[in-house]
Amino acid sequence: MSNSAYDIGRIVVKTKGREAGKYAVIVDVIDKNYLLIDGLKVRRRRVNYNHVEPTTEVIDLEKGADHTAVEAAIKQAKKTKKMNETMSIPIK
Repeated sequence: MSNSAYDIGRIVVKTKGREAGKYAVIVDVIDKNYLLIDGLKVRRRRVNYNHVEPTTEVIDLEKGADHTAVEAAIKQAKKTKKMNETMSIPIK
């Protein structure tokens, strides 16, 4: 893996939209503008880089992993509690 802030397996927080404040995991990098994310409280979807904030945490995940694999990786990394939390996003 490279040392990018947007690596596959990186835990991110959605900062825009109805799922703002929810944690997700990067499943794939689509292009220079979009990521594919999935999580326990976040639907699998394409998001703009500007709509997520990367955290320092990374879990072991294969590129393009399906939802079941994402859930298993979260459980194996013992991040289930964190992934079910909601972070407060300040309004700018």
